[in-house]
Amino acid sequence: MRFHIITIFPEIFDSYLNESILGRALKNKLIEVRFYNPRDFIKAPKNNYRPVDDKPYGGGPGMVMRAEPVVHAVNKALNTVKGKKVLIINFIPSAEKFTTASAKNIFKKYTDIILICGRYEGIDARIDKILKTKKFSIGDYVLTGGELPAMVLIDSISRQIPGVLGKYESLEEERVSSSEVYTRPEVLKYKNKNYRVPKVLLSGNHKLIEEWKKKSS
Repeated sequence: MRFHIITIFPEIFDSYLNESILGRALKNKLIEVRFYNPRDFIKAPKNNYRPVDDKPYGGGPGMVMRAEPVVHAVNKALNTVKGKKVLIINFIPSAEKFTTASAKNIFKKYTDIILICGRYEGIDARIDKILKTKKFSIGDYVLTGGELPAMVLIDSISRQIPGVLGKYESLEEERVSSSEVYTRPEVLKYKNKNYRVPKVLLSGNHKLIEEWKKKSS
């Protein structure tokens, strides 16, 4: 699976992608991540300042990302994956909610995912018509940019790839899991109180343990 990130802040992804499970997935070439900066597709004037934003038509606060550099960046990505099964995603707060089912569906159908990370007040809406994007939201809130949603999708989709988590059973959605988990010590003492692990988890009775997990999930 290859992820193509359209962003003016590619360095934001460094720490998240280079650590832990995703870091190993990249090292083992189970996933690949490429970056395309819209600023690189604007001719630099004498002062070398390359604005990717402009004032919105109709007035209003803030600035809007221009369509042209974003489209050029996406086309650069598309030129590297000719003949592949590609999905272009744009993030809109009011769009369809991204879920685990979405991640599974994308993993099954596509080899390359292009993630457009907007900034400011958003991106000129014409990109959705030009690029025929699939629009997703990761929740009922507004963020300062599309980089965090892009990380969410990379993480969620990568988990579906065999080998990324090590074992198929590591996928919470493929087994009975609980929102409550415990580990050592069996009795945790804090401020003169004892906090114990539920007895059923210490019983060794797998049937009862599975029933407990279902109830507490």
